[in-house]
Amino acid sequence: MTEPLSPATLLVVDDEPELRELLSEYFTRHGFVVQTAADAAQARGLVAMGRPDLALLDVNMPGENGLSLARWLREAHPGTGLVMLTTAGESVDRIVGLELGADDYMPKPFEMRELLARVRAVLRRLQTAHPVAAAPAAEPAAQRGNGKRVQFGACWLDLDERRLTGANGEAIDITAAEFDLLALFARHPNRPLNRDQIMEQAHNRGWDVFDRSIDLRIMRLRRKIERNPDKPELIKTVRNVGYVFVPGGGAI
Repeated sequence: MTEPLSPATLLVVDDEPELRELLSEYFTRHGFVVQTAADAAQARGLVAMGRPDLALLDVNMPGENGLSLARWLREAHPGTGLVMLTTAGESVDRIVGLELGADDYMPKPFEMRELLARVRAVLRRLQTAHPVAAAPAAEPAAQRGNGKRVQFGACWLDLDERRLTGANGEAIDITAAEFDLLALFARHPNRPLNRDQIMEQAHNRGWDVFDRSIDLRIMRLRRKIERNPDKPELIKTVRNVGYVFVPGGGAI
């Protein structure tokens, strides 16, 4: 992989000053440019001065919590990586965070080396998504025009610009993870993909055996591209296998 031309910028948002200092020192030592914020308001001010490459967000903060801040960041700056930090043991925060478009999730207390590895994995996906997405599809039937736009029913996925547009050309908001998933399906039309293949190729990190975030992302994508999300025609479930993209299945 080609090394980035400049250090990645990291925004750490946590109300614990000791943890902010620890994370700042650790990631600075590993070549990052680090900014820290004690709350969401301070974080918004820092983002206004310059968008970070990735944000580490504590879920449980006084005032505006990390989930609300993550929603704003995903909508205002979709190219920013999001890693959620929380002390909550229940899965609800994780599910909500993934629904909001978070790229990863780390429960406290965490091992610093694992957090570093996960941050680097998210940044690699963001840095390599453009050339990976622009690679030729495995089957030309899924392609249209110059091969850099793929049709999903009435929608079009632009692989170069990482955009999804509707029938009238209006932009449809998608997260980086959702784009990677659509690009993966575009490269493998009519080929059933199991969850392990999707996790390996569209997310590029280790997963829990019981992690169901792939199903959540499929559900969100169906709401955006299917005529009837309850009866999908484009991204179909293959029983006991996974999912398959059927080009033209939902074309109007």
